[in-house]
Amino acid sequence: MTVQPARAVVPAGTAAVLHTRIIDTLGQDIVDGVLPEGTRLTIEGLQRRFGVSRTVVRDCMHVLEAMHLIVPRRRVGLVVQGPGCWNVYEARVIRWRLNGPGRSAQFRSLTQLRRAVEPVAAALAAHNASSAERLRIVELAQDLRRLGEEGELEHFLAVDIEFHTLILRAGGNEMFATLHGVVAEVLSGRTHQGLMPHRPEESALTAHTQVAAAIRDGDAGTAEAFMGSLLAEVGDAID
Repeated sequence: MTVQPARAVVPAGTAAVLHTRIIDTLGQDIVDGVLPEGTRLTIEGLQRRFGVSRTVVRDCMHVLEAMHLIVPRRRVGLVVQGPGCWNVYEARVIRWRLNGPGRSAQFRSLTQLRRAVEPVAAALAAHNASSAERLRIVELAQDLRRLGEEGELEHFLAVDIEFHTLILRAGGNEMFATLHGVVAEVLSGRTHQGLMPHRPEESALTAHTQVAAAIRDGDAGTAEAFMGSLLAEVGDAID
């Protein structure tokens, strides 16, 4: 009987970390222009660069291809695509852009998107939110005031993400609801890159409370106006 050599088993968690590292490295290089549009990548070259198997490289390339950062071309290989092709709503693409030299333009674009969508989402939430959702939105606004006054920025961030996500979902528009990841990334990026004051402005805390109260009371016009005011302040702060 032939004895087969033992095969090393890579823990699932280790494999996930390895895939993430490769995807993040290449994604950031593409977004930053280190790998400009038209750059040709090969499986063999990436194997050598990262010291991994062909299977690992292929798995990572499938992820980047799904984001439209690269495209496979017959007899050429994997070719880097330009910004016009990227899935700019993909959370990781947003994160890489916020981490790169174009962060100011990315913050501006994302804030303009939020100003176009979130006031309408707040109005829809005032019409359509359930009783439990209205109560939760008010609770979150109260938590935001407390955490903001205490300067607990990380906890404030988590609650702020939940607040805006719930409003996007409570209106009942499934297309608005899918933007929760976009909002989470821009809120996280602003906090982690030091663009948030240690204690949020009083006007911002008040605006969150006013939006929540209007949604609770079913006042769509007021909810839309206060959300618009809140995001106008965010735009001014980022500019």
